[in-house]
Parts: sequence; C-alpha cells; structure tokens
Amino acid sequence: MGKNIMRLLCTSVSLTVIYWLAEGTLSKTDAKKGATKKLEEKTLHSDKNVQDRGLVVVDLKAKDIILEHRSYCSTKMRERYFSGDVLGYITPWNSHGYDVAKIFGNKFTLISPVWLQVKRRGKERFQFTGLHDADKGWMKVVRKNSKNIKIVPRILFDGWTYQDFESVFGSEDEIEELSESMVLLAKNENFDGFVVEVWSQLGNQKQTELIHLLLHLSEALHEAHLKLILVIPPAVAAGTNQPGMFTKKEFDQLASAIDSFSLMTYDYSTPQRPGPNSPLPWLRACVQVLDPDSKWRNKILLGLNFYGMDYSALGASGEPILGSRIALRTLEELIISYGHLQ
Repeated sequence: MGKNIMRLLCTSVSLTVIYWLAEGTLSKTDAKKGATKKLEEKTLHSDKNVQDRGLVVVDLKAKDIILEHRSYCSTKMRERYFSGDVLGYITPWNSHGYDVAKIFGNKFTLISPVWLQVKRRGKERFQFTGLHDADKGWMKVVRKNSKNIKIVPRILFDGWTYQDFESVFGSEDEIEELSESMVLLAKNENFDGFVVEVWSQLGNQKQTELIHLLLHLSEALHEAHLKLILVIPPAVAAGTNQPGMFTKKEFDQLASAIDSFSLMTYDYSTPQRPGPNSPLPWLRACVQVLDPDSKWRNKILLGLNFYGMDYSALGASGEPILGSRIALRTLEELIISYGHLQ
C-alpha cells in the first residue's frame, strides 16, 4: 500500500516469526533432522544497534532472524538517522503497526492509519465512513511520544462511479463542498491532513479535471494548515519500459501544491510473471522519470514493502508471506516451498 531515495517505510509490516531453525542450504534429509529443533527468541531489548550486533550483512542467516527479530536497540529507538520525511501506514490486517507507531514514532514524520472513505450521496452531499476505526486514545499516545509527528489518515474515494467524478469535476460548487467537508472533518477529528488515494481509479481518463480538483483541495487544506499527501502509481509500468498512469507531466503540475507523493513502488511481479517485489533498477527509474533534475525529490516518498509474495502453483493469485503464516510451517515445508533457506 515510499522509499537516499528510500523514504517510505510501511508499518503495515508483519515481522516474520519463524520458530524452526534453518542454516545454510539444506537437503530434505537435513530438514527432517532439523525439524524438531526449536530456537529460543531474544525478547529482551539490546543496548546495541543492528550494525554493532553484526546483523547488517549480505549473507543473512535464518537463525539470526529467528533469534533477533523481537529484540531492538532500546538506547537508539528514538533517534532518527534520515533527515527527510518518513511515512508509515497503519493497516487493518496488521494491528502490530499501532504498537510500532507508539514505540518508534520519532523515526516517522507522517503516520497514516488506513481508516477513511468518502462517498458521494448526491449533489454537493458527501459522507465520510470509517470513523469508528479512529482511535483517539492511540493518537494521543503517539503524539505524546513523538512531538513532531503528523497523523494523516488515508482516505479512499469509495464507490464512486464515473458519473460521480464527472459531476464533481463539472461543478466548482461540488469541488468547494468536498474540500470544505474534508477540512471540517480534519478539524473535528484532530487530524493533521490526509493521504488521498484516488488517481488509479480513473486510469488515464480525466487527468486534467482530477488535477484541478487536487489543486483546489490542496489550497483549502493548506489554508487550514493541513497536509495533503497523494498516492501515485509507479511512473514506469511494471515489467515494461512504458510510462505508467502518472508521469512527469502530471507530477510537474502538482509538485508545488502537494506536500508529498506516496509512490507505490511494490508489487512489481504477478502470478503470471513471478519475480522480485521491488527490483532496485525499477525503483530508481520510477523516481528518475518523475524528477530527472532532482528538483522535488524531497517530496517523493518511495514505497518500501516489508513482505514477500508467494506465487505457488496452488492458487491463481499470489498472497503476502506473513509471519503468522510462516510460523505454522515446519522447516521441511518451507524448504519444499522455497527451495532453501540461508
């Protein structure tokens, strides 16, 4: 659902919880011998960071992940090592993200809970749903722990038809009503702005009109001292060298008005074309195509996924490999599925 160009850290991460020991490349025989072994996990915090503990290496071993994944450096947990903006998403499918935001909030500048939807209910009538998910207590704790953090919920244009978009695009009154309603929502709920996800819904259609809407929304939010982050699809279509749905042309028209762009540089591969989730050359290309002169790089939040995809022959579509799922597998099943672990 980022990112030195890597600026976006997704807190929709499930840290892999593996209870079975694997070291090196194992045969099936070795797997059977090792399948009964369990490795104790470190649950105490460390006074050393991952570099000092020798965990930032090329040849990472599974046993080190198992042993260390719950242990973080308590003395450095509030320090930032990157001066740019860092946006973290909090997703419904990984509630651990709420704890990550509370513990490591100082490492983020923007936190976006995936809470909200806006629905069009008629002429100049808009309804916001998802507010039942908004956790005021959690927001208070996050802000207490991290004084400079901004909470900017993701808002989705839910259930909008092509006719809904056309009606709003064709009416300045509707655009103004939508903008004012979003400002009022942010003020009433104590939000610091919004992450808006709408661009991909129209494909390559009505781009001029959508840009006009976004410029108006940006102006209204900024007048109220609120932020607007726009989710954008990759500038280079995955698996090709062709332009994506959001190109340099659109970026140039919006760059001065939008606070940040959340660039979706993940899910590169598909079940029909299995492969890496976010190949580095593609990541670079998506940024360089949008901003070849590095004028607005500080506004591009590069999407970094912290999950893998399982493209097995058993299903028609791939699915994320999550810690809770991995934990239920034996070492032998992992080796059969993925070849080997190192």
